[in-house]
Amino acid sequence: MQISIVIPLLNEHESLKELHDWIVQVMQSNHFLYEIIFIDDGSTDGSWEAITELSQQNEQVKGIRFFKNYGKSQALHAGFKAATGDVVITMDADLQDNPEEIPEMYRMITQEGQQVVSGWKKIRYDSIIAKNIPSKLFNWAARKTSGVQLHDFNCGLKAFNNDVVKNIEVHGEMHRYIPVLAKNAGFSKITEKVVQHQARKYGSTKFGAERFINGFLDLITIWFVSKFGRRPMHLFGALGVLMFFVGLCFSVYLGVDKLYVNKTGRLITERPQFFIALTAMIMGTQLFLAGFIGEIMVRSRKNDTRYNISDKINL
Repeated sequence: MQISIVIPLLNEHESLKELHDWIVQVMQSNHFLYEIIFIDDGSTDGSWEAITELSQQNEQVKGIRFFKNYGKSQALHAGFKAATGDVVITMDADLQDNPEEIPEMYRMITQEGQQVVSGWKKIRYDSIIAKNIPSKLFNWAARKTSGVQLHDFNCGLKAFNNDVVKNIEVHGEMHRYIPVLAKNAGFSKITEKVVQHQARKYGSTKFGAERFINGFLDLITIWFVSKFGRRPMHLFGALGVLMFFVGLCFSVYLGVDKLYVNKTGRLITERPQFFIALTAMIMGTQLFLAGFIGEIMVRSRKNDTRYNISDKINL
């Protein structure tokens, strides 16, 4: 199998047939061996029925259906797990990603040796205020924080070497940061390609302004996980020891001052340094314990079920 195309979707019934036909035309004209994996993330508009009908017409169409809406990251995780192609392509189901870009992205993976090729929607057909400006700000912050120099982390059209998708864990809302997850997993050949962006033809977007807020929160999470996810004690323990040391220094100062310097002065409990020392030592102890508990959790955690599948087609 040369190409696996993974398409997560939520209530995109109107666009599925057109998208399928477009992909098939591109695959056949380039003589690719392919599979199309649709992941229905809890649709309520008949999307699963459309996928079932397409699978009856084309045996290369495969489907995964979730019991309910678990999110795009979980859908991609299921798709990656099922993908068998040498190159895995992800794209959205709303016809805003152009399948004509797939052959060149495939070539960049197989011939240039790239491991991740991320689409860059240089010219967008979205609202300037509601999407374009926040997206530019978000992408700038993502570049600075992650060190991955991509212009468009939000683009759904990406290509991966199969080894990449089999060795990363996409969960929560981390689908925006798959290139960062790949970098953290040791894959360094990450590049981008300018791709054509299409205006939405059917329905309305499933993402509101809150996705940018969530995106920034996820960015902080992935920064922490990439640096301290396997060694939380190095962060919390270090901060805890520092805070405890500050409190201890104030305590020693108060003790020496009361015993040898100013024996008849104010009571220690009436001095502000006492409360600084007490607060710092308590916070230091709590941070140290947080790091210790984090270490125990990292070593004892098991893979949790993040979604439940109700149906499969051709898998």
